[in-house]
Amino acid sequence: MRNTILAIVEMERFPLEVAKRAARIAGLYDADLELVLSDPTVSFLRSSFMISVDSKQIADTVRQAQEEELERIVAAISVPGLNISTSIIQNRPASDAMVAKALDCEPLLVVKGTVYHSPAERATFTFNDWQLIRKLEYPLWLVKTRPWSEKPIIIAAVDPMHPNEEKGELTQTIVEIAKSIAEKCGGKLLLLHTYERLEEVSSFAKLEFKPMKVPVQELEEKMHDEHRRHLDALAATNDIDSKAIHLLPGRTRHILPAFARSQDADIVVMGAVARTGLRRRIIGSTAEHVLDHVPCDILVARNS
Repeated sequence: MRNTILAIVEMERFPLEVAKRAARIAGLYDADLELVLSDPTVSFLRSSFMISVDSKQIADTVRQAQEEELERIVAAISVPGLNISTSIIQNRPASDAMVAKALDCEPLLVVKGTVYHSPAERATFTFNDWQLIRKLEYPLWLVKTRPWSEKPIIIAAVDPMHPNEEKGELTQTIVEIAKSIAEKCGGKLLLLHTYERLEEVSSFAKLEFKPMKVPVQELEEKMHDEHRRHLDALAATNDIDSKAIHLLPGRTRHILPAFARSQDADIVVMGAVARTGLRRRIIGSTAEHVLDHVPCDILVARNS
């Protein structure tokens, strides 16, 4: 793995803002910046039915515009000590080309802009963001337009009791990444764990069984205490102050975006869990909702 930040910019997704954020991240990690423009327009023209002199001229014009855009971005983000290299990827599907570029670059992490997706769009699973989370072997930093505060607030969204996380490796990775970012940028780290209350898990909890009724309140208290015990142990292992620990009941898809807004968060670090035996991450409805509705940058960590 090289000491490089790979930044993927797309013309339709605030490329200059993404590049500026990537440059700042590269500065935090004292890393080189590899800036890649992803635009499959030329590839489309080559494979379309317009195989003519006109289409070739259009393709040449597009290529020139791409190169000029990269030059403009580099000029805008260049600072002393930052090494920037550039390239253009034009292959389709774009997500596969991005993954291939990452494999070739072997970066510390990949930076890319993201925007809101409608439910219909998310259902297709064709958008680059979802494909990168599924396929990429490196941490993925999804940039949104919200600027960072002077002292960024970083939320580590963890689940130390996740059933697919037997050894706690992903949870520990999330904490270490979030803690490192907070230290590098002089920010504030918050540790968040949400859990579903018994009444949210199953309506059967309220049913009466003969000869007794399920003790919902007692079980709720035991659930809270168990989650708290695991979260406190995680915080203690990583030397995180008790004031930075937040345990909130409710569904993650609702709690995490609301918590991020209430704390004016700048970065949320969360995980994507690999299915057993498959090198693909789970992209469930909860993750999709969170990615779309969290107002700030999101760094997606991965397990091995």
